Amino acid sequence: MSDAPARSADAGAVTPPRPNAVVAVLAFAGIVVSLMQTLVIPIVPELPKLLDAPASDTAWAVTATLLAAAVATPVVGRLGDMFGKRRMLLVSVVMLVVGSVVCGLSDALVPMIVGRALQGLSSGVIPLGISIMRDELPTERLAGATALMSASLGVGGALGLPTAALIADNFDWHVLFWASACMGAIALVLVLAFVPESRVRTGGRFDAVGAVGMAVGLVSLLLAISKGADWGWTSGTTLGLFAAAVIVLLAWGFYELRTAQPLVDLRTTARRQVLFTNLASIAVGFSMFAMSLVLPQLLQLPTQTGYGLGRSLLTAGLVMAPSGLVMMALAPVSAAVSKAKGPKVTLMIGALIVASGYGLNIVLMSEVWHLVLISCVIGAGIGFTYGSMPALIMGAVPASETAAANSLNTLMRSIGTSCASAIAGVVLAQMTIDLGGYALPSENGFRTVMAIGAGAALLAFAIASFIPRPRTAVPAAAPAPAAETSAGARSGR
Repeated sequence: MSDAPARSADAGAVTPPRPNAVVAVLAFAGIVVSLMQTLVIPIVPELPKLLDAPASDTAWAVTATLLAAAVATPVVGRLGDMFGKRRMLLVSVVMLVVGSVVCGLSDALVPMIVGRALQGLSSGVIPLGISIMRDELPTERLAGATALMSASLGVGGALGLPTAALIADNFDWHVLFWASACMGAIALVLVLAFVPESRVRTGGRFDAVGAVGMAVGLVSLLLAISKGADWGWTSGTTLGLFAAAVIVLLAWGFYELRTAQPLVDLRTTARRQVLFTNLASIAVGFSMFAMSLVLPQLLQLPTQTGYGLGRSLLTAGLVMAPSGLVMMALAPVSAAVSKAKGPKVTLMIGALIVASGYGLNIVLMSEVWHLVLISCVIGAGIGFTYGSMPALIMGAVPASETAAANSLNTLMRSIGTSCASAIAGVVLAQMTIDLGGYALPSENGFRTVMAIGAGAALLAFAIASFIPRPRTAVPAAAPAPAAETSAGARSGR
């Protein structure tokens, strides 16, 4: 029997949720959404032929997802705080299913881009899930649960590549999206059955002007970052987008500081703990994605280069997969460290582990087992950092702003990964060797990207050192007294 009806925002009696079921379902939903992000990687080189379109156009199948996710994540988080986190979680999963179905039915470029953009709208699932955990779980379960939910992002990404490569090699490419739709449908049913609706809401008016301004600024910024290499970093289009991003985001910030009910409470965001956690998140997101760019290329480059291992995409995916399992396995360890020493220490430890993994990668890159080891070490560090960030954010914001704050933190990581893609692309494009008339990234180019990844992790460590040590290692769960519950329910009406 579902717990959801007993826990609705308007309910008087409260039936305690089943923590194990809530955590398992939310983590599964997070894995499903993160799987979506790696779904098209095996077929990207084939998309021009499959969709009968130029490669420069089919690249939008990836870019559309990135842009939609950047806009949707903070907006959905704010709507979750206002109207119900479970409700917006369901909307996000529905977007994933609908987008997957559109892609599964498509044989042309436009519906593929539309479907991928709809899939990107589901990116708020993980921050919403973390926020639901804060509202519904007992305090002693919160740290481990949020660490596991954060790890689901890495788990899905790591497992998605080999799974997608296996499907693409043995079945019609549309099966990738039908599989995504089926998994999304399962997640939808499980959320309906086991996840209760939070009673902690802010209510109020949605800041539509702020949402539009933020969308324009973020799209301009991320579009310039992601397409700058194709258009030219000094081209009028790229520079114009960067200029537009700066102007629009400054104007947006000015407006948000002066509106009564902003989309993003910049005063809360400017609190030292939130600010430095978000800055560290950008550096960690950058560092994590550097691994995803380097290791698969090293594995797949031909052995004639002298450093490539000549393996298939499926093998590359299998090499990356253990990192996701390590993230999940270390979630309880991350939670235990946060409980004993505070999430700030956990973040700093994770950053050092990531930096050491890249340091190892600089000297160990000639055997498959070397790269398996590296991916596991870096995965362990990412698991620590991702597990600590929600605790730091939730320890500094009120329960009524949890979803918006977590969503903004997720956005910061996404900006970091976008910057990593752009910078690594520039480095590898400039540092090349000639093999049979083809320019391929050089060994020193890969080492340079690894060094940059290590530097980003050390930067995250340095930034984290400025985070004030919280009074308690684990953020408090949402208040449960009936009087406060009723007040929260009234504000949401």
